[in-house]
Amino acid sequence: MGAPAAVIFGCAGPRLTEAERAFFRDVNPLGFCLFTRNAQTPAQVRALCAELRDCTGREDAPVLIDQEGGRVARLKPPYWRVAPPAAAFGELHAHDPEAAIEAARLNARLIAADLAPLGIDVDCVPVLDVAVEGAHNVIGNRAFAGHPATVAALGRAQAEGLLAGGVIPVVKHIPGHGRARADSHVDLPVVEASRADLEASDFAPFRALADLPWGMTAHVLYRALSGNQPATTSETVIRDIIRGHIGFQGLLITDDLSMGALDGSHAERAQAALAAGCDVLLHCNGDMAQMQEIAGVVPRLAPQAEDRVRRGRQRQNAARDSADADTLEAIRRRLAALMDRPVA
Repeated sequence: MGAPAAVIFGCAGPRLTEAERAFFRDVNPLGFCLFTRNAQTPAQVRALCAELRDCTGREDAPVLIDQEGGRVARLKPPYWRVAPPAAAFGELHAHDPEAAIEAARLNARLIAADLAPLGIDVDCVPVLDVAVEGAHNVIGNRAFAGHPATVAALGRAQAEGLLAGGVIPVVKHIPGHGRARADSHVDLPVVEASRADLEASDFAPFRALADLPWGMTAHVLYRALSGNQPATTSETVIRDIIRGHIGFQGLLITDDLSMGALDGSHAERAQAALAAGCDVLLHCNGDMAQMQEIAGVVPRLAPQAEDRVRRGRQRQNAARDSADADTLEAIRRRLAALMDRPVA
C-alpha cells in the first residue's frame, strides 16, 4: 500500500459510518484520534480501534487520545478512572519533590493501563507549558507548575510512566502555550515576550525532554520569533526553535487544524503546516467535508517522518513493562498514599 498519508483524523461517533470506512480506506491516514464522543464502553472502544486500524490495513496504526487527567480526559467514569490534574503533582512537588515525581510516574502508568487494553497507544501528554500568572485558563491546572525545572521533572516522570505501560507520550504545546492570553480553540494567542525570556522559561522544559518520540505544536504567535505566523505554520519557529534551539527530533504533529487560531481554508492550513516543517497533520472533529478538503492536499508520510514513527515504536517497545493486575493494584495504593500524605 505504500506510506500512509501524513494526517491523523478523528471520527464522528462511537462507530464508523460506511462513508467513514470508505474514506479512511481510500486516504490511509497515519492514524486516528479519539474523543469523548467516540467512547461509550471499553468493549465499544476496543471495537472502534480495531475497525479504524482495519481501514488502513495496518495493525500498528497509531490511535491517539487526550487523557491528561483533571478536566481534559476523554475517557470518563464509570468505566475509567478519574486522574488528578497536572497541577496536583506540581503542588506536591513544592513540598516533596521525590514524592511528586514518583506520583506523576505512577499516575501515568495507571493511565496507560486504561488506554493500552483498548488499543489506544498514544496519549497527548505531557503538557510542558509553564504556568504564567494572568494567562488564559485554557492551560490553567493542565500545567504542572510555573517553574520550568519542575515542569521538566514531572513531565519526564509522566512520559516514563506512559512508556512503561506501552503508550507513546506527546510533548505539547511546543514551544510553549503557557503565556497565551487567548484560547487557541477560539482565537490566535499572541505572545509579546522576548526571545531571551522565552528561552529561559517556556522553551526550557521542551529542551529538557527533546529526546521524547512525539511532539505537538502550539497554535500561538510569538512576536519575537515569527512576526505574524503561529508556530504551527511558521518555518522559522519549527526550523530555528523547535528543531534548532530546543533540539526536538521526534515526530512533530500539529495541534488540531480545525481550531479557531488558524486562518484560511482547511486545505490552506494543511499546506501551510506541512510547508513550515510539521511531519503530520492532526484534524480531530470528524467533519467529513473538512477531512475531504485536507485529504485533497495531504502527501504521503515522508521517509524521515516514517523513521521518526519507527523510532517512537522502538522506544515504546523497549520501555514496556509486564505489570499484572496485582502490580497495578499496588501502584494504585502507592499513588493514593503519595497524594493523600499530609503536607508539612
